[in-house]
Amino acid sequence: MPERTLQQWLSYLEQLHPSEIELGLARIQTVAERMDVQRPASKVITVTGTNGKGSTCAFVAQLLMQQQLQVGVYSSPHFLRYNERIQINGEAVSDALICAAFVAVEQARQDISLTYFEFGTLAALWIFTQAKLDAVVLEVGLGGRLDAVNIIEPDISVVTSIAVDHTDWLGDTRETVAFEKAGIFRAGKPAVCGDLLPPASLLEQAKNLGAPLVLRGRDFDLAVAQHAWHWRGVNAKHEPIELQSIPLLDLPIENAALALQVYALLDMPWQPERIIESLQATKLTGRLQVIKLPYKNQQRTLILDVAHNPHAAEYLARWLENRAITGQRYAVFGALADKDVQGVITAMTKQVADWAIAPLPSPRSYQTADLEQIFATNHAYARSYESIVCALEAQLNKASEADEIVVFGSFFTVTQALEFLQQA
Repeated sequence: MPERTLQQWLSYLEQLHPSEIELGLARIQTVAERMDVQRPASKVITVTGTNGKGSTCAFVAQLLMQQQLQVGVYSSPHFLRYNERIQINGEAVSDALICAAFVAVEQARQDISLTYFEFGTLAALWIFTQAKLDAVVLEVGLGGRLDAVNIIEPDISVVTSIAVDHTDWLGDTRETVAFEKAGIFRAGKPAVCGDLLPPASLLEQAKNLGAPLVLRGRDFDLAVAQHAWHWRGVNAKHEPIELQSIPLLDLPIENAALALQVYALLDMPWQPERIIESLQATKLTGRLQVIKLPYKNQQRTLILDVAHNPHAAEYLARWLENRAITGQRYAVFGALADKDVQGVITAMTKQVADWAIAPLPSPRSYQTADLEQIFATNHAYARSYESIVCALEAQLNKASEADEIVVFGSFFTVTQALEFLQQA
């Protein structure tokens, strides 16, 4: 049989399992044992949470790389290339390496059926194991307790935030969501939570396991001043440490504070200048990403953010409120039908003067007629377009150099914009 290209492999993976999601660890655990990938690096950090997973993973990885460690990051979903999901030392791995990993998974699974995400998770673990890394940062795909990533024993478990999302899988209360996310905790191993009001189910899980729980607001916290912010926390011996006068960042400071606490628990060198350099160097596609685009002999300012639930939209709205502009804000918005679009729109209405909406290239997309009805309920007007690209082009033509165009609502929304910008 001729070798498959990466695209051919991905097409194969899409039709391999009867459902896109099947939570549970038995099948993937069996294949992982056959592949001997249960310990992909000397140190493993697993990160879950409703929002903030991606930036927290990026901050942790950057802090560790600054210490000359070899670091892998597994995250999802991707924007433009599948390779974005598997990175070593900040670089996406090659097609050839992913294809080799897929071959290894295919040989090991035999008659066991794997979902697209499970297959990809095993491939990432195989790549990291082969690379003999110092540390890996694993981002949970959905929930925690039954997610494919949870077959790996972490040295530190991280919960970024807890809000109601993915209700079909995780339940419709913060208590049920927190229980699922606390499923990544391990007996005797540190767990860090960045949510200021962690539900009782999370606290109980840590207590029952004997997992030392480090909480924001109690064990670590941050204070933001006009041009800088300050951090306090605890080290591996639970002694107080701090970091003063950190410049404001492009990514959410709350997630940087969480990453600093993880770094401190790993008992790494505490070198303030190098730590601050690491935080400032951390970038992430599609998260509060500001792009200056030359357009018709002028400049347009775009802000790309994957905010797709009320919690994330509220953060985006606060961030925009603190970002002074002389013009107004135009939005390009598309969402999936299983999201709380009412809550997202409510959070953003004060920040947006003009809305352009469009369906997403997914069978799960909200249709524009349904979106229009939600906007009407909110006494807001939105103009509909046939695609995100058409909506973006319309807003680019309306806006001036003093304005900003905010593209948000889903990974699909941001991906469509990024593909357009590649061609611009």
